[in-house]
Amino acid sequence: MDQPISRASVKRRQRTKLLLLLSGIATFGVAVWGIDRAVSPSVALADIVVAQVRLGDVANTINASGVVVAMHEEQVTSPIQTRVAKVHAKAGQAVVAGELLLTLDQHSLQLAVDSLEEQSAQQENKIVGLTLEMDQKRKQLSSSIELLELDLKTARVKWGRYQVFKDSGIVAKDDLLTAELNVQRLEIQLRQQRELIEDNRRSTSSSVEAARLQKTILQKQLAQQQQLLAQAQVRAPFAGVLTWLLADEGASVNAGQLVAKVSEQSNYGVEASLSDFHARSLSPGQLVRVEQGNQGLAGRVQTILPEIQNGTVKLLVALDQADHPMLRNKLRVEVHIVTEQKTDVLVANQGVAFNGRGRQSLFLLKDGVARKTELDVGASDGKVVELVAGAREGDSIITSDLSRFKDRDHFRVSQ
Repeated sequence: MDQPISRASVKRRQRTKLLLLLSGIATFGVAVWGIDRAVSPSVALADIVVAQVRLGDVANTINASGVVVAMHEEQVTSPIQTRVAKVHAKAGQAVVAGELLLTLDQHSLQLAVDSLEEQSAQQENKIVGLTLEMDQKRKQLSSSIELLELDLKTARVKWGRYQVFKDSGIVAKDDLLTAELNVQRLEIQLRQQRELIEDNRRSTSSSVEAARLQKTILQKQLAQQQQLLAQAQVRAPFAGVLTWLLADEGASVNAGQLVAKVSEQSNYGVEASLSDFHARSLSPGQLVRVEQGNQGLAGRVQTILPEIQNGTVKLLVALDQADHPMLRNKLRVEVHIVTEQKTDVLVANQGVAFNGRGRQSLFLLKDGVARKTELDVGASDGKVVELVAGAREGDSIITSDLSRFKDRDHFRVSQ
C-alpha cells in the first residue's frame, strides 16, 4: 500500500534538482567562457599603445616640409669675364666684413685702367696746350691792336692837319683823300683785330670745353674700371658664414656669374613646401611651430610665394628665435602651420589609428576588453587630436595599428 511522500522528502528532491540545474548552468557558462577564450583573439597590453581621453588644448595644423634658410644672404658675382686666380677661403667658414675670399685675374682690367689714365692725361695736356695757345694768340693780337691804335692816332693827326690846310691850297685834294682813307683803313683793321681776339677766345674755349668733357667721360670710365678692378678682389660683404664658393683656381667665369654666397650667421628663417591643396587655408601671420628632433621653435608665416610649381606652394616662415643654436643653413625641419586653435576640449594623444578628421571606428579599452566604437575626430596638431563625439573624459583609446581586427567588434587585452 502506497504511503504519501513526506514534505521533507519533496523539499529535498526540489533542492537537489535546483542544485543540479544551477550546476549545469554554471558548467555551461564556464564552457562558453572557455570556448570564447579559446576562439576569441587577444593581444598583450604591452604590445599596444593606449591614450587617455582628457581635457586639453589643440591646434589644428597643416604639416609641411621645411628647410632652414638665411634671412639675409648676399650673392657675389664676377664683374667681368675672367678666371679664378687664387682662392683664399673655404665654404662653411665664418668670415668678417671685407675678408678676402677670391682673387680674380685682373690683367685685362689693369690694362684698361692704364689706357684710360693715359687718355685722361692726354686730354689734360690738350687743355693746358689750348689754354696756353689762346693766351699766346691773345697777347699777339693785343700787341697788334696797340700798334694799330698808334698808327690810327698818327693817321688822324695827319688827316686833321691836311684838313686845316686844304683851303689854302697847300695840300692837294688827293693827299687829303688818301689821308682820310688811311684813317678808315686803320679803323677797320683795328676793329678786325679786336673781333679776332673774341673769335679766338670763343674757338679756343669751345675746344677746351670739348677736351674737358672728353676728360670727364674718360674719368667716369676710369672710375668704373677701377671699381671693377676692386671687385676682382672678391670680399665678404658682411660678417657671416661663407655658404658657397667657386673654389677651382683657374676656372673660367663669365660676367655676372655667381662666385660666392655669404649668409648672416644669426638670422635664420624657414622655407616650407606643401601641397597646393592647402593654399586657401594659408595666410600671412599664421602661427607656425617648427620642429627638429625633440626641439621646437615658434614663428609666423611671413610670405606666401604666389607661384605654384608642380602642385607645390612655398612660404617663408619668420622665427621668434632667429638665432637659436639648433638652426643651421639647409637643415631640414618639420613645419606645422596653425589654422585653428581650441581650448578645454576632449583630446587624446595622436596615433596611427587616427585617420584625419571625421567619423571613424576605433577601439575603447575597458576591463580588459577592447570594443569598437564610432568616434568623431576633429582638429589635430600632430601630437594630440580632438574627440568631438563618441568618447568621454577618462576613456582609454587604443591608438596603435589594429587593422587586423577591423572586422571584429571586440577582442581581449591581456595583462
